[in-house]
Amino acid sequence: MEKIRGFEVAKGFEDKNINLPVRKTKYSAGYDVEAAEDCIIPSFKKGMKPTLIKTGIKAYMQEDEVLILANRSSNPGKKGLILANSIGVVDKDYYGNPDNDGHIMFAFFNIKEEDIEIKKGECIGQAIFQKYLITDNDVVEGERKGGFGSTNK
Repeated sequence: MEKIRGFEVAKGFEDKNINLPVRKTKYSAGYDVEAAEDCIIPSFKKGMKPTLIKTGIKAYMQEDEVLILANRSSNPGKKGLILANSIGVVDKDYYGNPDNDGHIMFAFFNIKEEDIEIKKGECIGQAIFQKYLITDNDVVEGERKGGFGSTNK
């Protein structure tokens, strides 16, 4: 079977009982993504960096596609969790990169007064595959050299 788009377990997580993302209803746009391990997201303090939540998954897709990471609609109200970057953008060439094999992580801030505990297997966000367009005069020669946050390096 030809691989078109989908999810796989990332290197280093093969023996961690990772569940690949699934859509829960027939017309859901997003695939529900789970946390790969228990973690604590501390209450926000000025100047702190977001907490990266490991998923243990990577995604492959076509050349004109992107994977968008979105927050669960219930996370801000129930858990005080907001995505630090509003949305995550996972490019096709992130898959299998030499730094982290394309391991997808969600970057969260916790706006509640207390720390929030996330359990392994808990749904933390959604992943949505989308097509994208490029301009007529698009000329790109750069190639990805690394993993998370490496686009401009």
